[in-house]
Amino acid sequence: MKSYKKVAVGGTFDELHSGHKALLSRAFDVGETVVIGLTSDVFVEQINKPHKTASYEDRRLGLEAYLAQKGLVERAQIVPLIDSYGLMLLDSDIEALIVSEETQKIGQIINQKRATLGYRSIALVVVDMVPAQNHHPISTTRIRRGEIDHTGRILSGLPKRC
Repeated sequence: MKSYKKVAVGGTFDELHSGHKALLSRAFDVGETVVIGLTSDVFVEQINKPHKTASYEDRRLGLEAYLAQKGLVERAQIVPLIDSYGLMLLDSDIEALIVSEETQKIGQIINQKRATLGYRSIALVVVDMVPAQNHHPISTTRIRRGEIDHTGRILSGLPKRC
């Protein structure tokens, strides 16, 4: 039995890597249903990523392929994320938000905003950042720069790309 009926997790999920997979894995470990907020193309532009980002459609297809591979499609709902709050301020049935150490503060802000709307607080399930081989967190930016691969292995001497 899962800890929560409905949980949410959000992100860009570009260059789906081990850190993303740890976040998703934790979401499915604790939630029966997982709402995945996938950052829209417009929102990606607003947050000024330091690198090119694949299109929403490409990222959604990659996410769906990963979920299918893991047998999780039936328990997942992918929705466009147009701001930092997503469905968290619209869906009172969401019981927990899965966050990284990096996004934990957004979860706290969401709880404050939910309180002003009369919704109950949600649990924040914090997932540690996944370290690369050099002990720095795995990130899409580092992958796009050619520093590491999707599992965090150091790629020395390869050309940088963005």
